[in-house]
Parts: sequence; structure tokens; C-alpha cells
Amino acid sequence: MDSRIGSIIAIIPSYNEARTIGSVVKDLVLMGLSVIVIDDGSTDNTERIALDNGAMVMRNRQNFGKGFSVREGIRHVLKKTNFEWAVIMDADGQHRPEDIHGLVEVTNVSDGEKPVDIVIGNRMSNTGPMPLARHVTNRIMSWIISGMCHQDIPDTQCGYRLIRVSVLGKLKLQSKKYDIDSEMLIRAASNNMKIRSASVKTIYGEEVSKIRPIRDTFRFLGLILRHRFSSKK
Repeated sequence: MDSRIGSIIAIIPSYNEARTIGSVVKDLVLMGLSVIVIDDGSTDNTERIALDNGAMVMRNRQNFGKGFSVREGIRHVLKKTNFEWAVIMDADGQHRPEDIHGLVEVTNVSDGEKPVDIVIGNRMSNTGPMPLARHVTNRIMSWIISGMCHQDIPDTQCGYRLIRVSVLGKLKLQSKKYDIDSEMLIRAASNNMKIRSASVKTIYGEEVSKIRPIRDTFRFLGLILRHRFSSKK
């Protein structure tokens, strides 16, 4: 086992994921990671199952959204822990815990090279299982965000990401919903953080995506406009 695994805490936002959260947490704990699950007002047994499999659980009083939950998890990690890295991943079983090793590998840099601050999972090297609409949307949004960040990020919409804890407090995240993934990269680039990517495999099962294309596209456009106006101040 990579000795650095013990320096990582997993942050998992969850909403009604009783079917999958147990196996996700169990696999991470067996790998040697600490796990914090943010139960976003679930009405099923997500909280109990996560606890039974070894996670610490924070519970929102109602369903606020992925972004809100990620921010709560980050706030806890910054105030209550001393981990070097945080990995953010989904609770629905789409992200393979073993791919964390690949994310960690990308943080290796040569002497004198700028340290890597964020590693984003890249699903675009094998898009066969990905629904066509999601594939097209990811390509377009990744092209836009990469241009804004002035860094090549093939899959900006991938929620599987490894982040250096020491830079988390500088991001000043505000998003409450799925636009948190894009906001994180834009704010990281604005702070001259180095962003890299690592290939990951995504498992598409029977779960129904909580992303709503039209509504979340408008949120994405709003994020872009807010960033454009704020950068001119």
C-alpha cells in the first residue's frame, strides 16, 4: 500500500445512497483512508449504513445540494483534522476507490517543479459507457473551463478529485449545487494553483443521475458570468 494513503481523507457528499454507500465506505476504509460522509438530508438509511461501515457522518438538516455538502466537508477537514490531502468522490459507486492510487501518482513532481495542488479524474479516454448527452456536454464545458483556467483539463465535470488540504481554504467556494465542480477549478486557477488529470474508470449502473441538464446548464452559465464580472473589479 502507498504510504501516502494514510495522509488522505475522503469527503463523500451523499443523498439517498443507502444502496451503495456501504460498499464505497468499506472499500475506502480497507484501503486505509479516513472517510467523512456528508448526508444531505437523506430520507433513507444512508447515515446509518455509512456509520456501520466505518465513516464519520455529518448530516444536513435538509437537502441543500452537492456543493453545500462539499463545502461542509471541507470546512470540517480544515478545522478538525490535519490530513495532507482530501479526495472528493461520489457515493453512488461510479468512482472506483482503487483509482485513488492513480490520482496520487500524478502528484509526484521533479525537483524544482511547481507542486501539484489538484488532480482531476479524467473519464474521457474511455467514453464508451458514458451516455452520449453527458459526453457532449462534458466536452463543451471542459473546453470552456480549460480556456478560463489556462490549463488543459480534459474532464472538468468529473467529481472525483484529489486536493491538497493546505490550498482548500483559499478557494472561497460559494456554489451549493453541481456547479461546485466548475467553480473549484476556476477559483484554483485564479489562485495560480497547478491542476493535473489522471485517468479513472467510471462505472455506470442503474442509478438515476441527479444532474438536471437544463437547470444545471443555467447554473453553469451563471457561474461563468459571475466570474467574468468579478474578475473585472
